[in-house]
Formats: sequence, structure tokens, C-alpha cells
Amino acid sequence: MSHYPVGAGASIENLPFELQRNFNLMRDLDQRTEDLKSQIDSLAKEYTSNARTLSSEQKLSILRQIQQSYSKCKEFGDDKVQLAMQTYEMVDKHIRRLDTDLARFEADLKEKQIESTDYDSTSSKGKKERKKTAKTRSKVKSSDEDGSPKTAQKKVKLLQPGEFNSPTTNFGNVHPSDVLDMPVDPNEPTYCLCHQVSYGEMIGCDNTDCSIEWFHFACVGLTTKPRGKWYCPRCSQDRKRK
Repeated sequence: MSHYPVGAGASIENLPFELQRNFNLMRDLDQRTEDLKSQIDSLAKEYTSNARTLSSEQKLSILRQIQQSYSKCKEFGDDKVQLAMQTYEMVDKHIRRLDTDLARFEADLKEKQIESTDYDSTSSKGKKERKKTAKTRSKVKSSDEDGSPKTAQKKVKLLQPGEFNSPTTNFGNVHPSDVLDMPVDPNEPTYCLCHQVSYGEMIGCDNTDCSIEWFHFACVGLTTKPRGKWYCPRCSQDRKRK
């Protein structure tokens, strides 16, 4: 039986630690921002309460402290936004990787099930043919013992060449993308050789006249984006014919 890709499992195991680190950093930025806001409130109260008694230099010093605190708050806010975006991209990357690995895993599993079904069908058919052959030979033997002309004619007919040849069944090849049983919105466009909606990592064909344009990595046997130009299987065949 197939197992889920080891790389995907290891990647998922690391995800909680990476998320926890980012969440802790964002929480620390929140706390530092709150401390600065409290400091700004205190400075503002000091300024308004003692505006008449403070010298110009003291007023200027307080205003500078308030301005610096506001600038620091903005800096912390920008850092928090960057961390949030990084966290989102991190989770999205893991989801896309899981989609690709799951599609490949299901395709492999389905292909093995089909191979097993083909083997069972061929084995069962072979048993039936052997049973039929044995039964026919038994009848021929019985006819030999009887010795009547009519029976002898039947014997010759039963032993005609090719009478017991079993036909060969051709099951064809099954494309891995045929196993994706994903619910599809009727209004959502479909892509790839599997005619499924967009999911996971996809690659575009560099042939501007390609009728499909976009393909799932798993359906065209890719795990990483190739360097240079890439053409889908159909366009590659067309280019070779020219």
C-alpha cells in the first residue's frame, strides 16, 4: 500500500513551530506598541497640564519624545504587517504543496487499484478458459470411447485450431490526473489535461496558441518549475512533427 509523501509530513510538522514563532513576535510588537502609547499619553498630559510653566526647551523636548514614540509605533506596525504577510504566504505554500502531493498520491493509489483489477479480471478469465478446455477434452474423450460417426465428427470440430485461444484484453494507460474527483463549480474555468479547476502549483505552456495554457504539476510529471521555456505534452508533439 502506498504511503503519504514523507517530505509533506515533515513540512507539516515544522509548520506549527514557524507559526508559533511569528505569532510570538507579533504579540511582542503589540505589547511594545501599547507601552509606547501609554508613554505618549503620559507625555501629552504632562505637556497640557504644565504648558504655562514649561520653558520652550522643555516643551520642545516633550514634543520630540512624542514624535519619536509615534514613529516607533509606526515602525512596529509595519513589522507586524510584514510578519502577518509572511505567515499567510507560509500557510498558503504548505496548502499548495499538500494539494500537489495529495493529487500525486491519489493518482498512484488509483493506478495500483486499476492494475490489481486488471490482474484479477485476467486471472478469473484464465480460470474459466481452463475449465472450459478441460470440459471439452472430457467430452472428446467420451466421444472416442463411444466410436459413433456422428460423435467422431463432433470430436474433429471441437479440436479445430484456435478454438480455445482466449482474446487479449487491452486496458490502455490511465493518466494520473483522471483520478481527481474534486467538486467543481460549474462557473469556474477548468484547465490541464484532466479538465479540473485550478489548484496547487500550476505551470503555463509557452506556446501562445496552446488551447489549454495551464497545467497541474502532478498531471505533467513536474515537481519543480523547469528552467527556460516549457511546452505541454501536446504542443511538444506538434513541435516535433514540424
